[in-house]
Amino acid sequence: MLDRTKDILVSAQTWLDQLEQALSDPDHGALHKLFLADSYWRDVLALSWNLQTIAGRDATVQELSALASEAAPSSFEVASTRAPPRWVTRAGTKTIEAIFNFETAIGRGSGIVRLLPDADDGDRLKAWTLLTALEELKGFEEQLNRTRPRGQAYSRDFRGPNWLDLRKASGDYADRDPAVLVIGGGQAGLAIAARLKQLNVDTLIVDRWPRIGDNWRKRYHALTLHNQVQVNHLPYMPFPPNWPVYIPKDKLANWFEAYVEAMELNYWTGTEFEGGAYDEAEARWTVHLARADGTTRTMHPRHVVMATGVSGIPNIPDIPSLNNFKGTLLHSSRYEDGESWTGKRAIVIGTGNSGHDIAQDLYSSGAQVTLVQRSPTLVTNIEPSAQLAYATYNEGTLEDNDLIATSMPTPLAKKTHVMLTEQSKALDKDLLDGLTRVGFKLDFGEGSTGWQFKYLTRGGGYYFNVGCSDLIVSGAVRLRQFEDIESFVAEGARMKDGAIIPADLIVLSTGYKPQAYLVRKLFGDAVADRVGPIWGFGDGFELRNMYARTKQPGLWFIAGSLAQCRINSRFLALQIKAIEHGMLGRKVAVA
Repeated sequence: MLDRTKDILVSAQTWLDQLEQALSDPDHGALHKLFLADSYWRDVLALSWNLQTIAGRDATVQELSALASEAAPSSFEVASTRAPPRWVTRAGTKTIEAIFNFETAIGRGSGIVRLLPDADDGDRLKAWTLLTALEELKGFEEQLNRTRPRGQAYSRDFRGPNWLDLRKASGDYADRDPAVLVIGGGQAGLAIAARLKQLNVDTLIVDRWPRIGDNWRKRYHALTLHNQVQVNHLPYMPFPPNWPVYIPKDKLANWFEAYVEAMELNYWTGTEFEGGAYDEAEARWTVHLARADGTTRTMHPRHVVMATGVSGIPNIPDIPSLNNFKGTLLHSSRYEDGESWTGKRAIVIGTGNSGHDIAQDLYSSGAQVTLVQRSPTLVTNIEPSAQLAYATYNEGTLEDNDLIATSMPTPLAKKTHVMLTEQSKALDKDLLDGLTRVGFKLDFGEGSTGWQFKYLTRGGGYYFNVGCSDLIVSGAVRLRQFEDIESFVAEGARMKDGAIIPADLIVLSTGYKPQAYLVRKLFGDAVADRVGPIWGFGDGFELRNMYARTKQPGLWFIAGSLAQCRINSRFLALQIKAIEHGMLGRKVAVA
């Protein structure tokens, strides 16, 4: 086995040289010899202009061969400024992992190849996984560091507008419409707007909240992020190195305000997007915006990016007897603080992160709390178990780790998360046994793929334990099953055994409606039917209609964690830039 750094480097570069040569071979024989039978190729725009994962050697060779002649990939070289080729373990398999750079006819990209010896071919090193990802378009490189704007126009022309004058004019849109309208000003909206700004694509964010960051600021009082700070940076502006490991919601909200100012993003607060219609002939939208001052603005952007998040419109379940309750009824999205409920009685329905956190906040404020479970829930301790998925971010650079995250094909990512789930179950055994003992119903995701794939398929259904599970085990927070409730009555919930759970407050931590619901509301049935389901995997290996072209021209979606938005905003922005400059037409099929 190769073990010297120099030998590993030579082997990786040799494989890349062979790939470049094989891509010009019309009979594809040499290309076929470079891949294991059970291999994966993920292409992110670089050759296919899609986000797509191809499984198996034969399918990979066929697709690579079909795309190579037009894309003209070349100059494959191990990246000298990034982590060197090395042995690592991915999805339980020890493999050589090499980061490389390459070019195509229109752009430059980065990739990762993972090599394994093929026992059926004399232990010749062959690709187990291959990533090719577009990073920039030739002629439209981002102006960063040494190529940053010089600012001479407003710093030397004393009779012209200064920087502040230009910023105000840019954000007012008094005499123009943006090329891109971004709906939603959370991490998704900020990330895509920042990327487009660097590509000189005129972009406006609109958000219904009165202040930038309110989408976090207005959440319940005790909220902090449940994953660690090193994973959660926005593009271009990492958090300061003295920030806490778990970021409080208000600190993040204030950072969003600073980010908008520092990145010079155009952002309208207090603005409601009322819907729009697409003109096929003009290739643009007509959209209507209701401003905070009572006026309405009609705009004609060429692109609308829905950045409203996985959690959009609150889901209020149809519980026929719930209207009998005479106390206060809230969805979790409207819950703020437990202090006003000191000495009162509360029922929290739903056992995801929000339900547990709200129950714990109410208990800590002196309320008597009953948590009602509707369906089995995954529970894992926030440390170390919930952080195992982010282990790579504790070492190496953010740039390398984002590329590693991009490179993992979904089937191997699932295998990884099955292993992490088993590790978590072992670490959390005492807690899980305690929960089972008091009647809490546990699950570990489809195929035991854990919390990450619960998030990617349904946007919730799990809890990172920061103490509420311990309160449930001890009986400090009471647990009941929804199926044991006969009906709701004026004073609370009547159980099937006749007992009454009294309540002054009922909180519905029942999640949110899928994004397709919002699309139908804002754009109508025809657009919603054309686009289809959003989020989740369907029959493929990629998230449906996320970060890529949809069947509705000019309509895009971005959502997810801060890390997902940081990583995928680059690829979404490149597609919009390419369309704006006629580099990406409709002849390329939508995946």
